[in-house]
Amino acid sequence: MTKSDLDQAIDNLSNPYWRINNLYTIINKQGKPVKFNLNWAQEDLYHNMWYCNVILKARQLGISTYTCILFLDRCLFNSHQSAGIIAHTLEDAQHMFKRVKVAYDYLPQGVKDFISCDNDTSNMLKFSNGSSLRVGTSLRSSTFQYLHISEFGKICAKYPDKAQEIITGSLNTVAPGQYIFIESTAEGRDGYFYDICKSAQKNKESGKQLSKLDFKFHFFPWYLEPTYRIGSVFPVDTETQNYFDHLLSLGIKLDEEQKNWYIARLVTQKDDMRREYPSTPEESWEVSNEGLYYCKQMTAMRSEKRICNVPYEENLEVHTAWDLGFNDSNAIIYFQIHRKEIRIIDYDEGSGESLAHWIKIVKNKDYAYGKHIAPHDIMVKEYTSGLSRQSTARNLGIHFLPAQKTDIIPGIDAVRNMLNRCWIDERKCEKLIKCLDNYKKDWDDRNACWRSQPLHNWASHGADAFRYLAAGLHYITNQRSALEIQQDNIRMQQYQQNKFMPIRQF
Repeated sequence: MTKSDLDQAIDNLSNPYWRINNLYTIINKQGKPVKFNLNWAQEDLYHNMWYCNVILKARQLGISTYTCILFLDRCLFNSHQSAGIIAHTLEDAQHMFKRVKVAYDYLPQGVKDFISCDNDTSNMLKFSNGSSLRVGTSLRSSTFQYLHISEFGKICAKYPDKAQEIITGSLNTVAPGQYIFIESTAEGRDGYFYDICKSAQKNKESGKQLSKLDFKFHFFPWYLEPTYRIGSVFPVDTETQNYFDHLLSLGIKLDEEQKNWYIARLVTQKDDMRREYPSTPEESWEVSNEGLYYCKQMTAMRSEKRICNVPYEENLEVHTAWDLGFNDSNAIIYFQIHRKEIRIIDYDEGSGESLAHWIKIVKNKDYAYGKHIAPHDIMVKEYTSGLSRQSTARNLGIHFLPAQKTDIIPGIDAVRNMLNRCWIDERKCEKLIKCLDNYKKDWDDRNACWRSQPLHNWASHGADAFRYLAAGLHYITNQRSALEIQQDNIRMQQYQQNKFMPIRQF
């Protein structure tokens, strides 16, 4: 090797951009080792990364592979650096560690002789320069200069306790001025990932100068990926064509091969398409993760512009629907009926206050009231006072009408049927909208599936009040409720099948 060659080699190894594009090896989708080169999304992130980065993206763009290579490079060529990668499952953690291990094992021998791996375990590489790289599903006890959290949206959706542990534990191990990468596809309008994305997006749109603790927003849509295209021609239905026209109105022009790819992928992805392969950041949240009860209905409301400004109409009575839950938690929906429209104009929610407190709030509003719907157990007498909450409320000036007692799942079905008649005020009912967006089934960690019953969390109160609205709507419309009709149909079917059950109990 000539002196010129040696000088060039030293210059190359001193250049992190050259190293990342020339030094490392990955296993490609065909299972073969190939040299790693930054693709368009990785290149964009490399040149535009900040200290704290949140990445909303389409699938299979190689962001987690990029951070594996980046972190390995920073650890190898900088002394006493510590990097951590958090995956949402043990299997994913093992795959990520394998990427790191392959990249190190395939390094030129001269590099490995200069910076050796002193400790090689199943989840950590420790190097002779004092640096280390660790992969796991939780990294609470270590201190990191580089931290990557993969598929954080999925963690927030299915493992909220784990998400909180990551926020309070792992993120606190990274000091200001160090580097954080949080990436995921969208998983609903709830959780830390959603909140971080929306806050970072707001900062980007406002042009705010970021501090070292502010997250920078990165979005990588599907249509910028050059491999997401096919030559085969597929028929375009009206709904999909309208979607392509909508993208064009936003300045997103797709060629025919991109449209063919999208249509073909839509066949398998169905309702998950916009979540897995979004075209815009807003679209990412439109179709949320499986397990949400009112996903389709809320998407339709947004599409039809029924979440908007819904003014109070003075010529119509205001009715209320209440959820009087445990631990004094309370939710109140204020609504008006105009023909077949149900107009949700206001919403209150809180906990730790008495029934008298909430009745005072209702009465202090400048509304002309009609009927007040409450849970069916409003008539149950309390042990301490000997009075039911219905009696207590009546003494305070509100007469509660008990909603029909029904199982939760039929009640959820009734809400689904009712939502296509609803208009909701986007400002006064912001918390209620979030409750409906995030009301979901409980997740069974042991069996890795959704349970049949809803998760009881902060979203339950608004969703339960909406369920009582559906169950008690007949008090206002003077028509039998959808639940009564549904239950009568079930009784009739059972009767006709010689499984005797009286059609109506009087």
